[in-house]
Amino acid sequence: MGDLLIRPMTLDDVEDAERVSDEGFFELETRMRRVGDPAPEHRSAAHRRRWLERTRHLVRTDPGGCWVAEDGAGTVGMATSLRRETLWCLATYAVLPQRQGQGIGKPLLAAAMTHGQACTRAMLSASMDPRAARVYHQAGFALHPQMHFTGTLDRSALPVVEKVREGSGGDVDLMDSLDRATRGAGHGVDHELMLREQRLLVSDTSTGSGYAYLDERGRVALLAASNRRTATRLLWAALAEGPDEVVLRHLTGANQWALDVGFAARLQLHQAGYLALRGMNPPAPYVHSGALL
Repeated sequence: MGDLLIRPMTLDDVEDAERVSDEGFFELETRMRRVGDPAPEHRSAAHRRRWLERTRHLVRTDPGGCWVAEDGAGTVGMATSLRRETLWCLATYAVLPQRQGQGIGKPLLAAAMTHGQACTRAMLSASMDPRAARVYHQAGFALHPQMHFTGTLDRSALPVVEKVREGSGGDVDLMDSLDRATRGAGHGVDHELMLREQRLLVSDTSTGSGYAYLDERGRVALLAASNRRTATRLLWAALAEGPDEVVLRHLTGANQWALDVGFAARLQLHQAGYLALRGMNPPAPYVHSGALL
């Protein structure tokens, strides 16, 4: 492909990869913006720091799954992916806006997918970009529409929640067992990253177990449980601990329990993007994390 080179990402490439990702997603949000949507913004300094830390983590844990595309102009595309047990996940994937449609994206994605050749399952969180959806469908992924809630939490609707505690690194084995039951593979070393950056809530009783990570803004970042009742308890606890202005992302039709909670909390439901899956059904009861899935 001329002077285009697709090669493994190194730690020295991570800052350039972040620039490509930021420009790519800013252009996508601008192009897909609907009437009434807020104006797109580039990543904040705090968001950029978290993106860099997560990507360095993946370069260290999954060097075979992280790739860049470059030519004489520098880095023009990037992809990061991870393999956990028998599950492959695409964390992020972007091409500079001015270089899209030039044959860069498909070979870059193919390089990342080689990291999951031995895996029986695969998943990724896709934007609402119709071009990307077509690429994932052609790669054999089933597309499941995703929903999200936004709005001001009605705190008068909050139930009394018991049997939820603060979690710690001592809960990793429990969390990995829940991951395996819901999505077919534990998060493993990814828990180390999430525990450093996020708050952990755990419920572990004789009738069910579950956990939820809350991000730096107090919003649900990941939730897994052994049954709907425990998942519901954890989601209510997370909402009670979080901000009044709620954003609850990455909900699929398989997780109607989450819709029950969101509507009861007087939140507004929207649709955007897809959970793309291969060799598996939508995880439930489960709210995936986005990049680490």
